[in-house]
Amino acid sequence: MSHSTPATANGNDSKKFKGDRSPCSPSRVIHIRKIPNDVTEADVISLGVPFGKVTNLLMLKSKSQAFLEMASEEAAITMMNYYTPITPHLRSQPVYIQYSNHRELKTDNLPNQSRAQAALQAVNTVQSGGLTLTAGPGSDSLLLSGQSSVLRIIVENLFYPVTLEVLHQIFSKFGTVLKIITFTKNNQFQALLQYADPMNAHHAKVALDGQNIYNACCTLRIEFSKLTSLNVKYNNDKSRDFTRLDLPTGDGQPSLDATMAAAFGAPGIISSPYAGAAGFAPAIGFPQAGLSVSSVPGSLGPLALTTSAITGRMAIPGLTAIPGHSVLLISNLNPDVILPHALFILFGVYGDVHRVKILFNKKENALVQMADATQAQLAMSHLNGQRLHGRVLRITLSKHQSVQLPREGHEDQGLTKDYTNSPLHRFKKPGSKNFQNIFPPSATLHLSNIPPSISDDDLKRLFASTGCSVKAFKFFQKDRKMALIQLGSVEEAIAALIDLHNHDLGDNHHLRVSFSKSMI
Repeated sequence: MSHSTPATANGNDSKKFKGDRSPCSPSRVIHIRKIPNDVTEADVISLGVPFGKVTNLLMLKSKSQAFLEMASEEAAITMMNYYTPITPHLRSQPVYIQYSNHRELKTDNLPNQSRAQAALQAVNTVQSGGLTLTAGPGSDSLLLSGQSSVLRIIVENLFYPVTLEVLHQIFSKFGTVLKIITFTKNNQFQALLQYADPMNAHHAKVALDGQNIYNACCTLRIEFSKLTSLNVKYNNDKSRDFTRLDLPTGDGQPSLDATMAAAFGAPGIISSPYAGAAGFAPAIGFPQAGLSVSSVPGSLGPLALTTSAITGRMAIPGLTAIPGHSVLLISNLNPDVILPHALFILFGVYGDVHRVKILFNKKENALVQMADATQAQLAMSHLNGQRLHGRVLRITLSKHQSVQLPREGHEDQGLTKDYTNSPLHRFKKPGSKNFQNIFPPSATLHLSNIPPSISDDDLKRLFASTGCSVKAFKFFQKDRKMALIQLGSVEEAIAALIDLHNHDLGDNHHLRVSFSKSMI
């Protein structure tokens, strides 16, 4: 591309820019017009940075124009889609952008390119706090040393519900969101969100960490997750895999009812973006989209969102969580087979169960009292929606502060049990290593405390005797006291754990069973 081409090719463009978007087909080169004359290279680059890597820049200051080349067409499309409903600003002046007719920028032999290259170099080296970004050998994708494409998000000051849709709307501004899982842990609404590219995760974290979704509340705290990818089983209010529209909805919790949702979506929460300082009007607002990126990534106002995003379906068990509540209400149990012992063992995987009460006149329901509110949250987030005895468990926080024991002489057929002093508690010792080994229910179980006299066939027979199908088995190489066993399904594994945890294997050894993160 000779120096004259962009100038002539686009000199006439500027005459017809009256708000019309160029009909050009998408290109990774973005043409920016009407740039103020005090704009720096870094200012122009900052328009593209939230959407992906900026690979080249050509400034034509005499014509108040610039060309920005993104690493991929996808990044350019994300950027254009983002700036379609809102006009980008540089130095507080509106600028106009469209796809360029050029497919790439060839600027090697142009004069005055050293400043642009230096600015690009600077942005790509210090994307944030000296994080070095290195291009992988033979690939133009940028590898962030030690960065994951999965973010862990905690929402603090949750005065209004934040839904999966709201998170998707905000985080999509920084790249393609592949998967989101939301859950409540330690009385906090949290989410795991996976981008297509670690670069997107990095930009989103830099721009959004510490920002408020709504004015003065719902603060985002963001870190990189240790996970490298998420495994989403169901598409519903709590989890979604945007690449797999074929996933079942599972039986997640019923959403908050419509009147609740309507109340949350009432105009008072996020009034019109332009209502000035009255009420909860966002500090920065624009129609259609949430979140506004001003000229420097990382300087966001509250992420103004439209009410439609909030009136979406919601299920946030944590919203009703009263700090200190350690009693769970379990419903949809199988009344013919449920016993307190089964709930004691299953919930005991996630905390120490003090009391269990199966409701006398409605045996589908039970109350489980955990040692503290954190353990209750942990059990709820891991077990809600899992299958026990062929039924999908529903778990919410109970309004009861504790489970009452029946009065002396009023035995309730053994439906209420006190396990406060049970020797089977896994978390009695503060700092016990069991705290690090808490995993969601899985078809593979971790077995320990196996005596030397017991063979793999003995254990396979034992598990088969409970009615489950054994798919694989292996002793730990370093330590034959431990093994992994893979069963036919998560539901089978849950049943086997309940039946066989603490099973007497002889030689004074009681089998310990937990869920495993490993596969065989």
